[in-house]
Amino acid sequence: MSLVERAGLYVLGALDPEWAHWLALRALTCELAPLPGPISTPRLATRLAGLSLPNPVGLAAGFDKNAIAISALSRAGFGFIELGAATPYPQAGNAKPRLFRLAEDRAVINRLGFNNHGMDIIADHLMQRADGIPVGLNLGANKDSPDWPGDFASVLETCGPFVDFATVNISSPNTEGLRDLQGKDALTRLLADITTHQKRLARPIPVFLKIAPDLSDSDLADVAEVAMAFGIDGVIATNTTVARARLKSAQRAQLGGLSGAPLFDQSTRVLARLSRLTQGRMPLIGVGGIGSAQDAYAKIKAGASAVQLYTAMVFDGIALTARIAQGLDALLARDGFATVTEAVGTENDRWQ
Repeated sequence: MSLVERAGLYVLGALDPEWAHWLALRALTCELAPLPGPISTPRLATRLAGLSLPNPVGLAAGFDKNAIAISALSRAGFGFIELGAATPYPQAGNAKPRLFRLAEDRAVINRLGFNNHGMDIIADHLMQRADGIPVGLNLGANKDSPDWPGDFASVLETCGPFVDFATVNISSPNTEGLRDLQGKDALTRLLADITTHQKRLARPIPVFLKIAPDLSDSDLADVAEVAMAFGIDGVIATNTTVARARLKSAQRAQLGGLSGAPLFDQSTRVLARLSRLTQGRMPLIGVGGIGSAQDAYAKIKAGASAVQLYTAMVFDGIALTARIAQGLDALLARDGFATVTEAVGTENDRWQ
């Protein structure tokens, strides 16, 4: 990490977390941070649900909710980026304070509540993006909407023509009742509607499903069954957790979703079990607690075709992305893998 980046992180760490997040985004849009450009090697280049990725390290949704820093993020070393979540109408989100750093745990708790400028403004931003790495959008629902499945479909119809993939987010803990859509009957109805709208797009794009890490084994089996029945293009495992095991920070009791290092084992166990349930027939994206190349590699060996990160950048800066991609290349080479795909699921049994 450069001295400039270290100083920047020190300053941001002294500010209110949500204000620091806004400043970090602004610094990117103003190109104040040095960016390495796409990181790729023949070993790292991979495919995910038909998408060509220069490397399998992606940005998780939530960092750039309104798609204002696409150009900079596309040059930050990621292999793909996910923006949003976007809802049909602008939404202020939950009352502040709603974002909390847990520095001792290298974690964050958020209860933001899908705060964003709405799908029309976000679609305008997406429309202006240049070609580059794959860009996706996390689909959300307005808190007071009487038809959450209809909200997901509306955002897909409006923004789908301008992105390379979309993610149906039914796992945020910060919209009361949203996680109920992971139940078998509700998920069946939701995916029937979503896949119908997916097929109506002039340029059909992969649709992923983002799930919670707090599902029981039987609930996870139901999710796998329904997702495979409808031919969902992939599953992102996982979103934030409502669990609070073994935390040290003073903010540990705050309500909301916990992300970062404490989530790593829990989310990886869900990922590995999902890989077994789907028998490797569905691409999985591993997210939750990744802070190093070793973490990314462990997710891949547990069953992920690609990975995503976000929270670790709060503590280590955006340059972490390139270090993880380069480190992952070295680890694959060390173990004799010629491609990422060769490593997928090779240590799945470790997480039983």
